[in-house]
Amino acid sequence: MPRIVLLSLLLFIAPSFAKSTILVGVDHAPPYSRIDDDGNIQGLILDILYALPQSAEYDIQPIACPFSRCVRMLSQGEIDIMGGLINTKERQKIMSFVEPPYMVLQSSFVFYKRADSELVVENYDDLYNKRIAVMRGGVFFPRFDEDRELNKVSVNTEKVAIDLLLKNRVDLVIAVEETADHSMSILNQPSHQLKKVDFRYTQKIYGNMAMSLKFAHSYAGLRVRDGMMSLALSNQLSQLVAPYQLPPIPLEIIPKI
Repeated sequence: MPRIVLLSLLLFIAPSFAKSTILVGVDHAPPYSRIDDDGNIQGLILDILYALPQSAEYDIQPIACPFSRCVRMLSQGEIDIMGGLINTKERQKIMSFVEPPYMVLQSSFVFYKRADSELVVENYDDLYNKRIAVMRGGVFFPRFDEDRELNKVSVNTEKVAIDLLLKNRVDLVIAVEETADHSMSILNQPSHQLKKVDFRYTQKIYGNMAMSLKFAHSYAGLRVRDGMMSLALSNQLSQLVAPYQLPPIPLEIIPKI
């Protein structure tokens, strides 16, 4: 075969073997994800993606972004995947959730106040007329999320929320108890200066992988979805979350194939 013809065939065929790039939004949220001062990114969502049976087909490119920006970029298709998201009807309009969830917590949404504060919050109604720091783009429990009468102060990170609380610029900070207590110890934040109020809202909290709507309908998106199910059914997903002190994935939440 003439050399020029062979070269033309190689140029025609080569793109079909090119790896697809998957852009993964990651926010700094220890212990589940970390971004160091040099910009190195680690996290559970990346561990899962690298462990997929199909991972060799793709170049996984982490993108560091604050939580709210990651959510916005995902909704606009600027990134393909993000982890640790609570599934809600509103979010289903702008992103596609991957089953099963990989974070399964039986925890409470709690409200922190300063330890020297005399605020009393014994029930939901006591939240009114309080300045409450919330993660921008985050969701909590339905009544709280939908309540337009509460004075919510949006912040980019839980660390900023705690800093505002200690400076008396907000009265309360809402967070998932199990993850907040852990992250504050890792970030060396002064948890001894904080106190949880009496009111709390307890429920099962599921953290999911989510895809942009465009990526979810792509061949790569379908392959990632299949791979996630394979990890769950083989028990590898439970093994991957274990180092992060997360419980095994319950069989009852794995969809039947």
